[in-house]
Amino acid sequence: MVHTIKKIGVLTSGGDSPGMNAAIRSVVRTCAFHDITCYGIFRGYEGMIDGDFIEMDARSVKGIINKGGTMLKSARSKEFRTKEGRAKAYEQLKKAGIDAFVVIGGDGSFTGAMIFNQEFNFPVMGIPGTIDNDIVGTTHTLGYDTALNTVVEVIDKIRDTASSHNRLFFIEVMGRDVGHIALNVGIGAGAEEILIPEEDLGLERLVESLRRSKQSGKSSSIVVVAEGDKIGKSVFELKDYVDENMSEYEVRVSVLGHMQRGGAPSCFDRVLASRMGVKAVESLITGKSNYMVGLKNDIMDLTPFDQAVKGKSKINMELLRVSDIMSI
Repeated sequence: MVHTIKKIGVLTSGGDSPGMNAAIRSVVRTCAFHDITCYGIFRGYEGMIDGDFIEMDARSVKGIINKGGTMLKSARSKEFRTKEGRAKAYEQLKKAGIDAFVVIGGDGSFTGAMIFNQEFNFPVMGIPGTIDNDIVGTTHTLGYDTALNTVVEVIDKIRDTASSHNRLFFIEVMGRDVGHIALNVGIGAGAEEILIPEEDLGLERLVESLRRSKQSGKSSSIVVVAEGDKIGKSVFELKDYVDENMSEYEVRVSVLGHMQRGGAPSCFDRVLASRMGVKAVESLITGKSNYMVGLKNDIMDLTPFDQAVKGKSKINMELLRVSDIMSI
């Protein structure tokens, strides 16, 4: 027998990403559509432990679909990693009469939800919100498309300066474990080289490639570097090496940092968030639990949390080949 769900909580956990507010809006309005009471849980699992809840209706989420960040705030909770902390969170949910929750976040958030579900048999559903696009079970995570567009726009502006001064720019983008952002923006912005964790180009080959670019008539170069790239200890080490070995270039470094995580979500992310919110709530209503909502072949699908957390999203090898051809 399917347990009747009357109250659903929604929280954002881990790092923020554009589209989180659109997803909150979708969860709240889908609950309203199905006559379910929705509670916003502030500050992620930390707020769950503290009972920091607010009842939300369809009007309470007006005007947020276009906003970056998260209106419910986000925090990492050390206490939730303990059994005692999770027990406190469970008591707060029961006290408020909340029957299930939707967590919008990354693999750490989903791990917490999965353990919580196992310990208390509590219905949970996940929506992937991270700009890194590093979760198995969806072709796109919330915020990824927006981050790509933000970075391409910035690189276009840096290229104006690079070409004006015959400069080589190393531009570091986010991507500690996977190079999705670097690879896609590198192609989209016309970078001469793309350095990602999955491919170790090596310092000598990098310099050789830059020399070939110079000899072919390129007066400036853009190299996009994922923060997890394995060639050097940091992007500044790459700069020092090229300075020593290629005096013909003036080398500059630009670390884009957290600007990649901010800004108004793209239309794609707004639509994706809306679809994911509907799928998450309606899956809970039908008795599903312990799944992440994801986009596969343009269809909303469910992936068990353990698969989403344990897997590692793979780089598109065809894009690597395209980048090699485009950088000639």
